[in-house]
Amino acid sequence: MPKHVRLISFLMVCSLWSMPKAANAQALIPHTLQLDGTKLEKQGLTLAQEAAQLAQFQQIDLALPRARLASQLAPKNDKVWLLLGGLQLQTKEFDGAIASLKRAQSINPKNGDILFALGSANFQQKNYQAAIVNYQDGLKLKPNDPEGLFNLGNAYYLLGRLPDAIVQYNTAVSQDKKFWPALNNIGLINYEQGDIPGAIKRWQSAVTLDKQAAEPLLALAVALYTKGDRQQGLSLGEAALRIDQRYANLDFLKENLWGDRLLSDTKKFLELPRIQAALQQRENSSSAPEQQPTQ
Repeated sequence: MPKHVRLISFLMVCSLWSMPKAANAQALIPHTLQLDGTKLEKQGLTLAQEAAQLAQFQQIDLALPRARLASQLAPKNDKVWLLLGGLQLQTKEFDGAIASLKRAQSINPKNGDILFALGSANFQQKNYQAAIVNYQDGLKLKPNDPEGLFNLGNAYYLLGRLPDAIVQYNTAVSQDKKFWPALNNIGLINYEQGDIPGAIKRWQSAVTLDKQAAEPLLALAVALYTKGDRQQGLSLGEAALRIDQRYANLDFLKENLWGDRLLSDTKKFLELPRIQAALQQRENSSSAPEQQPTQ
């Protein structure tokens, strides 16, 4: 899953943890319907919490029907609609996602996360200019949100507004010093512009922040190998692919905003015998049947 989608998905899930619990029914409620409505809302919020937990573990198929039902039981809660919209984005139900997010926005126009999610919907449909407007509006409400800044940078990136993208990435890092995806993407821009030392520096910083981040590790490996540091490049490349073999897929890399120059160099790198051997070994180990314990 591309970085921009994964981050927004995580935001959708986390938004529910601060959701206030439904108020308990008061004593001496004069109308039974009011009591029933309160109970239904409470059930809806419970379902939403369950959906959020399932989504956190990428069990979207189980989370989505719970979120749909939650939106019917608690129709006045913006965070329930936000969760539903976020899950619909995961399954690429864009029309439904936008409708759910618009419903959330009508309930609470001051919730910046809703605008970020609308930005993600437009981004995934390649409507980058509309996504920029959504992200900018969201940042007016949450100006220090690193994920919002990062995703605005991604939209600028894909429109070719590279200086604007770098400004947003740097601002994201200034708000969260450990936000390595922004550093990684500055490295992507540096590499396409021919600033290989600058790209290497950014990717080294990203890897220092998260040693399990396969993307900057593979990018660093390719850059080092291409500039002549072959042994270190090969070692880092093997390590990156041990962490996450998806990064051996050029289409996946392109989804994660890798540019033509880096993709070309990565294609050559992935075709190297040592890297091919590492991929084959990884594939064999993942497909090998588990050994049964001996009696």
